[in-house]
Amino acid sequence: MQQSQEMQAVHQQLQETLQTLHRKAVDADQILDSLQRDQKGKFAAVFADDSGFTTSAKRFGPYVQEIANDWQSLKELDDDDAKQALAPLVKKIELALVTIAQFQQSLSKK
Repeated sequence: MQQSQEMQAVHQQLQETLQTLHRKAVDADQILDSLQRDQKGKFAAVFADDSGFTTSAKRFGPYVQEIANDWQSLKELDDDDAKQALAPLVKKIELALVTIAQFQQSLSKK
């Protein structure tokens, strides 16, 4: 399926953002693993049920995988459908990045 140059640029930006998100998620998950070993960080899931994610996990990695899967699905759509699917995907990415940043910031205050 041929995509417009605009959507190709969007996909390039999404790929770069997902690479950054993945690295941040790996770092955050390592911290969470350490906290759990120290009997800290007891919670049921990173994001609430109404966050837009279908995943429910105690680490960021599975959420990043869901975002990557959504992006792969989006790449198979025509431009109009892809543009409609873009908003929920961007919302998930933004939520993940903000949450990881807040998590890391909360640790630096201790």
